[in-house]
Amino acid sequence: MEPNKQQVVAVRKNGDGDIVELKLSSGQVVDYLEAQQLAKNGQLENVNVFRGRDGDEHLRSNADGDPSNNLDNLPGF
Repeated sequence: MEPNKQQVVAVRKNGDGDIVELKLSSGQVVDYLEAQQLAKNGQLENVNVFRGRDGDEHLRSNADGDPSNNLDNLPGF
């Protein structure tokens, strides 16, 4: 892990299956918008922000061919 970068270790989803909170390797829990800002600032490892077809910004894991570390596949908390 790079210095000063945190990893997303778990996610909390709402009733629709959308990620609403993320738990970081420090134990800190951030909401989706906070996580987007952290990713934009380069403070999250292996996560980036992209603009979807809906025009909104979304978080996603960097493509590495390993589906187990995709945000949607992380354990819940």
